[in-house]
Amino acid sequence: MIGKPRKTPPLELVIKAVDYKNDQDPNKVTVDGDTIAKELLYSQRLTTWLNEICEAPSEELQIAARAQHLCRWMTPRADYPEGKKGYLKWRSELKTFHADMVTKMMAKARYSDNACNKVRELIEKKNYAKDPQGQILEDAVCLVFLEFEFDAFVKKWQYDDEKVIDIVQKTWAKMSEVGHEYALKLKMSKNQTRLIQLALA
Repeated sequence: MIGKPRKTPPLELVIKAVDYKNDQDPNKVTVDGDTIAKELLYSQRLTTWLNEICEAPSEELQIAARAQHLCRWMTPRADYPEGKKGYLKWRSELKTFHADMVTKMMAKARYSDNACNKVRELIEKKNYAKDPQGQILEDAVCLVFLEFEFDAFVKKWQYDDEKVIDIVQKTWAKMSEVGHEYALKLKMSKNQTRLIQLALA
């Protein structure tokens, strides 16, 4: 007797939809000889860190992590004025853009309004420091930066220790004690370790 076809769970539907979109990123990176879309790779790394620091993340938290940079290349920084004001406007509108896209995917997968609103809260970082799930997501974001992006940042600002130290301090301030513990276990070059030690002194 042939059984009923498997019904795809809503979470799987949304993750697949997010990955499909992020796989269209024209910006490619090479990892271990394989070429992958930049934002798809970012979302995978963020999911990996989420699962590392959180034993049983909610579906909303998993979706928010996967969609953190959803189609980010469609809203380039160059479209906004230079300077801090332009940067902050870009970041604010990006969060809304990501949240709008993924909550539409969630609604199509028949998630409740409450679930969609929760994902929006997480992506837009509303009161994340007072929200345990928001703090977990922020820890994961910071750990992705420190593990995969910090080296390039240090090289870019190799003649400006103060710039790097300032970023480390701001990153550290966003993280919980649990996030700090994981961060201190990351493999770092001697120069990276020096800069982190200076930042935390």
